[in-house]
Amino acid sequence: MIIKSYHNQALRLIQNKNWDAAHRLVQDCPDPLSCRIHGYLHRIEGDLANARYWYQRAGLDMPEDSLDLELERLLMQVADMTE
Repeated sequence: MIIKSYHNQALRLIQNKNWDAAHRLVQDCPDPLSCRIHGYLHRIEGDLANARYWYQRAGLDMPEDSLDLELERLLMQVADMTE
């Protein structure tokens, strides 16, 4: 599925600190995981109001724990989708 590929690509870009490219990749994808990744990117930027919006679009509350833990959860979710 193409969207899963976007998720993987976006997370690789995030791990390489290429946040703008990751943002461009997911910003037009309406699925919940893309919205969650989008929210995560806004957390990185410190734009918490926008981050909350995107997490809500994903059907989630914005996490209050560390960015590292959220990235770990995102990576696990994408890995579970590919199994």
